[in-house]
Amino acid sequence: MMDGTDTKPQDLASTIGKIRKRDGKVVEFQTTKITNAIYKALLATKRPDYALAERLAEKVVQRLIKHGFNAGNIPGVEDVQDIVETVLIDEGLADTAKAYILYRHERRRIREEKMKILERSTLDEVDKALSTNSLRVLASRYLLRDESGKIVESPKQMFERVAILITIPDMLRDSRVFMLNGTFKRDDLAKVEHYLENLDGFDGRYSIGAYRMNKWHVESMLRLYRELASQGRMRVGIDEMLSMLENREFDAYEKRVEEYYRLMVEMYFLPNSPTLMNAGARLGQLSACFVLPIHDDLASIMKTATDAALIFKSGGGVGINYSNLRPEGDIVASTSGVASGPVSFMRIVDTTTEVVKQGGKRRGANMGILEVWHPDIEKFITAKTKPGVLENFNVSVGVWSDFVDAVKGNEKYALRNPRNGKVVGYVDARQLIELIAISAWQSAEPGMLFLDNMNRYNVMKDVQGLIRATNPCGEQSLYPYESCNLGSINLAELVKRRADGSYEFDWQRYEQVIRLATRFLDNVIDVSKYPIDEIDRATKASRRIGLGIMGLADLLYMLRIPYNSKEGYELMNRLAEALTYYSMDESVEIAKSRGAFPLYNESGYVQGKLPVGGYYELAREEHTQDWDALIEKIKRYGIRNSQTTTVAPTGTLSMIADCSGGIEPTFALVYEKHVTVGKFYYTNRILEEVLKGMGMYSDELLQRIAENYGSVKGLDEVPEEVQRVFVTAMDIHWADHIMAQAVWQRWISNAIAKTINMPSDVTAEDVRCSYLLAHELGLKGITVFRDGSRQQQVLHITGESRVKRFDAVPSNYAIEYIRRYVKDGSLLKEIEAAILKGNRVKGSRGYALSTMGSEGEILCPLCKSRLVFAEGCNTCMNCGWSSCIVS
Repeated sequence: MMDGTDTKPQDLASTIGKIRKRDGKVVEFQTTKITNAIYKALLATKRPDYALAERLAEKVVQRLIKHGFNAGNIPGVEDVQDIVETVLIDEGLADTAKAYILYRHERRRIREEKMKILERSTLDEVDKALSTNSLRVLASRYLLRDESGKIVESPKQMFERVAILITIPDMLRDSRVFMLNGTFKRDDLAKVEHYLENLDGFDGRYSIGAYRMNKWHVESMLRLYRELASQGRMRVGIDEMLSMLENREFDAYEKRVEEYYRLMVEMYFLPNSPTLMNAGARLGQLSACFVLPIHDDLASIMKTATDAALIFKSGGGVGINYSNLRPEGDIVASTSGVASGPVSFMRIVDTTTEVVKQGGKRRGANMGILEVWHPDIEKFITAKTKPGVLENFNVSVGVWSDFVDAVKGNEKYALRNPRNGKVVGYVDARQLIELIAISAWQSAEPGMLFLDNMNRYNVMKDVQGLIRATNPCGEQSLYPYESCNLGSINLAELVKRRADGSYEFDWQRYEQVIRLATRFLDNVIDVSKYPIDEIDRATKASRRIGLGIMGLADLLYMLRIPYNSKEGYELMNRLAEALTYYSMDESVEIAKSRGAFPLYNESGYVQGKLPVGGYYELAREEHTQDWDALIEKIKRYGIRNSQTTTVAPTGTLSMIADCSGGIEPTFALVYEKHVTVGKFYYTNRILEEVLKGMGMYSDELLQRIAENYGSVKGLDEVPEEVQRVFVTAMDIHWADHIMAQAVWQRWISNAIAKTINMPSDVTAEDVRCSYLLAHELGLKGITVFRDGSRQQQVLHITGESRVKRFDAVPSNYAIEYIRRYVKDGSLLKEIEAAILKGNRVKGSRGYALSTMGSEGEILCPLCKSRLVFAEGCNTCMNCGWSSCIVS
């Protein structure tokens, strides 16, 4: 009610109609934006009253009209903000007015900082929506630059560049130009080659609706056309195809470009880093990582090093299993000399990595694998215990079930020469796994790959044999020359707010995003420019993709569910099952129109097998999806991708999306962050919202949390419910870390990047038990990180006044689960003894981040800031640098 009339707020807003933004653009006037700004000011002054904010916003609109603003006299943003201040003061809310003025000043500071980061004088809607941190990461690694190093595109243009490229495979499968069954003979492929050699004339010539294609988009389109035409699948010649494009006959695909664009820009999904960097750009290499073979001859060794160099140059990382190489000291008949062994040849690739900058941006990354039966296994295990050795490698021991059985039985284990398969000696299996554990306790390496678990449900082993290697971070099992094409869904964006302000997960939207992201990744395979021909062929033979997630910890915070709880694990189980089910179901839908992956007829799918452990290991009544119906669909139509899901590292991607990484718990709720003008406390955005809503938010509390290793555990002033829900990585017992990975692994067809965090005073025996537990629970690999390992002098993320107030203990659910699934009685006793020791954690329990700058230094190579170790990767929380190619 106003002035005796019954005018509604939306009617008042329509009276004004438009508002002029700072960049001069005129957009629709929205009262809700005023309401939200006022509410933030009320929240800052401990008056979280949204209804009051709405009433005050209505008064602001009334004042605007009274001042003569209307459709013919459009107000500017500053006009509106000035009146907001006046209304707040007139209403007796001087403290709120002050908070609003400070908020206004902070917004101005942020705008200026964003423009400086992006080297621009104006900001578009995407720049404004993304956080400063996100823009800083994009500017440092992803946005295209000219030869002088100047940024030449905005984040919006980057996402458009990627979306246009990813739409090209959809466009070329249009029924007017493509036919799956039948053969069309084309004799103009030479013309395609001519066009590929003269791309400059195509730059900006064609468009898909409003989206203009650059010459690199056209190059990818021509390469894909050439491939499909050579298979006899294209109905039209290349000139007719280009003529149709020029005549705007494919403009309907503008909607698909928009879908892929919105998927990324609204942060529902992001592809792996090489796709963001290189899609629609000169390099054109979109895959994150590759596996290369190596055989026991010099020609193969040098070819592998050469192929690795080409991969590093294109922006990828490499995994290599060195077990085929004869051991150190073995005879070399051709030279009458002796072999130098696998570790020495790893140094060749390590040096190659050092000198070949990855995509011109950073050095590449490697995974070095040696299987446990190799005579050089002890030298391999201890290779990285000293700083400066194989610095460009992650190393993992490949373990088969016979070794685990020997450990359980306290037996000797045979070592075999790969040159002839002969047994050359025996080791004590228990002593060897203790050596692995001691090395990991000391240096966080090696990791372990459980090759039997990796192959248990491998639907490709009948046609491709056993899989024996992974990418550098260990989450993607690959055959020689295969690539990993990865992307992650942001779970934290898939929530709906209820009327009472609480959140619920949007399962319908989750399915929609899974399906679109699956198509996105399948298209990546078609338009990626692979560094060597063998990779092109192997990747397209299996069409393996890896759709994963990020933002799990933030989602759990919003739903008020503790990570290490029965409810938390049950939600993880359902999320993981839906991810693989809907991605596989969508892969079947794609196969209907594009065909199954080429090796499908020789795979286990034709016998009704699935690469999913949960289907076999859980009772049918525990399934939430109809897997038997999916099997029948696959047998009828085939499936487009041999595997579809992977939980990859998302360190940098999650910084862009402003969410937690992968399936990891948050590493710290509050920590000091250093910037050019000083330092400030970074606070988890969800905790900040909760604390402000409770009227508890203050700099003093933030400091207390930071000095508690970034945790709210044990702080008397923090309510018990907040302590229960807002857990961090080091609040959680290592058994629960393994538990979480096991829950996800049941339903993920590839593997998972996760760090099993342990406090500083665990023993090597604890590490050994964690390995055996991981194997028993079906993990495909494990990376253990003990707080304080790797560095001699540790600098934590918090100040020197930190105080430990609690111990991490295993959840009852994890204990019950372990007792249910570990069948070996004596092994169960060992594991129980390790995890039920009681409160034994003394002293430092925070993340080990970096050194003080002395021996063993681990600092960010770009900004020299502190690193955190999560998802198996070193990641800089300041600039976004990551040691993992994927993230």
